[in-house]
Amino acid sequence: MTGNDKKINTGGAPFRPLLPVRSLADIRKLEETPLDEALTVRSTYEIFRNAGAAFGGKTALTFLRTGNPADAPIRWSYAELLARIHQTANMLHTLGVGPQDAVAVLLPGCLEYHLALWGGEAAGIVQPLNPLLTDEKLVALMTAGRAKVLIAYGSDSESGMWSKAMRLRGQVPTLTTVLRVAPHDEAPGAAGTLPEAGSGSTGALPGVADFDALRAAQPADRLVSGRDIAPTDIAAYFHTGGTTGAPKLARHSHGAQVFTAWASVQVAGMNEEGISINGYPLFHVAGVLPASLASLSAGMEVIIPTTSLLRNKEVLANYWKLVEKYRPTSLSAVPTVLAALANVPLNGADISSIGYCRTGAAVLSPELAARFERLFGLHVHESLGMTEMAGISTITPPGVDGPAGCVGFALPYMQMRIVALDENGNASERELPPGEQGMVLFKSPNLFSGFVDPADNAKAFTADGWLATGDLGWIDSDGRLNLSGRSKDLIIRSGHNIDPKVIEDALGAHPAVQLCAAVGAPDAYAGELPVVFATLVPGASATEDELLAFTAARVDEAPAKPKSVIVIEHMPMTNVGKIYKPELRAMAASRVVAAAVEQVCGELGVNAGAMPRVAHQGERLVQVRIDAAAVGALAAPLRQQIETALAPLPFKTQVLTE
Repeated sequence: MTGNDKKINTGGAPFRPLLPVRSLADIRKLEETPLDEALTVRSTYEIFRNAGAAFGGKTALTFLRTGNPADAPIRWSYAELLARIHQTANMLHTLGVGPQDAVAVLLPGCLEYHLALWGGEAAGIVQPLNPLLTDEKLVALMTAGRAKVLIAYGSDSESGMWSKAMRLRGQVPTLTTVLRVAPHDEAPGAAGTLPEAGSGSTGALPGVADFDALRAAQPADRLVSGRDIAPTDIAAYFHTGGTTGAPKLARHSHGAQVFTAWASVQVAGMNEEGISINGYPLFHVAGVLPASLASLSAGMEVIIPTTSLLRNKEVLANYWKLVEKYRPTSLSAVPTVLAALANVPLNGADISSIGYCRTGAAVLSPELAARFERLFGLHVHESLGMTEMAGISTITPPGVDGPAGCVGFALPYMQMRIVALDENGNASERELPPGEQGMVLFKSPNLFSGFVDPADNAKAFTADGWLATGDLGWIDSDGRLNLSGRSKDLIIRSGHNIDPKVIEDALGAHPAVQLCAAVGAPDAYAGELPVVFATLVPGASATEDELLAFTAARVDEAPAKPKSVIVIEHMPMTNVGKIYKPELRAMAASRVVAAAVEQVCGELGVNAGAMPRVAHQGERLVQVRIDAAAVGALAAPLRQQIETALAPLPFKTQVLTE
């Protein structure tokens, strides 16, 4: 059978692209086959079983010990990966992990992370954790997920993980076992405090065992549990939120993750000839699903660039030399990493193997896109992904060039709508035509199964079941989604909605600017006024006044012209490389408060050495601390006048006398 009569069945075989996707018509052609016929794989375990059978001795994972291209890597084949996944799942099964039990993971970039992920999903529910979260938040997440086992890195060299694991041990009621993953190349017995192979625990550390020792004792050719994993079974709990936000646990089904892998292969054209460097953290959906599961489902080689990934300065400095040595066919990184790579000279490195450059997680600035293409000859293709959709929603395929902000086509079998915002900035029921900007809504086979806490689901969905993404965008004449930002990042000045991307694109065009982000600074009259923070290209110089004039000249709408440009040394980031705007909003609020305090002090004649200290506490509070001894009799009137001056601001402030 050929053409539309062809019935596709991927059961027992790895995923392969069925046709080159270059247009919306190609997406529609894929959809002509019913999904239950096009995709028959039921679980992530089945993906690895199929890939192991198909690719055997071919390299699946390559781990770089260092960022030095001359150093020898560690490689695992597809057959070895499958065998170790079997052993890991069987070990967890013997430790009492069942389909409803969570396996928490606190690891850096390493080969064993893939055993924890996919062995964890074959035995129970895997729960990857951000190691930069506080102990308190990690305990809350593990308690909410009812984690039974914690797989942790046996060293403090990466974010103090082992010490953190030991502190968490007694604080999670459901936790029975901590499995220590030895750092790569650790000498046998170096840990000192851990059990011998198979013993399970020691008197000194009850419930703590060696991951590799217990795993090696298990069968490598099958799941001893005999588990038949259904597509609706929960595979993972992924937490959302930044390093200081309030994280929530999102549930992924096996079917959702499998669909992400299959659809990514179709639209991005992945196949066994591909090689990628995965620098995304493996506690984040981008690193786990589109960058790992999808790649491995198609037989690609995935390179892990050291335990620190792209935070490793040596990796970043040698990136193009590593490309020359390992010949990746694709480059994928968040915009902030692309901005850093733009400062790394090629120095003659051959990067011709890269045929596809891709980014996501944040909107790409036109200037960075143009600079990357100018320097390296690589057009940056954008995608949209989110935790609530198992890592991917839209993809710009290879061979389809779009302007910055264009994130490509919705995946096959996915529904997408753009709706107007209501007066509170939420999704309304009024659908908008192509070309008009509103909030992006989705329904899809990879939609998550809701949050673990039902209370968190209230704002996630519309009344009729669409995922309210919070992303702002429009659909162009080719059927591609174009993003402008997040609804929560809109700057609202006297009721006027200002898109921060307009300001960021204007300032980002300045040759001295490396990164920039516009936020609203609190204002007693307008509610918010636009300000923009910037970091400069290493070695470049520009004054704040110069940058402000440059930006204002390129922003047409008067309300959107920023009130100030603030140059800072380092842009606050999340652990996946997104600019962390809540921190910038707090910094902007602190500047407003400091200006008001300075004015009051001037009126009362407070000398410069006795000025109160102003600092933000977290994201939602700015504190003013008055040194009573320094200001003497002025302490009481100073506090009263500062409180009066700050009262009209739409931001929480607190004045303290010490």
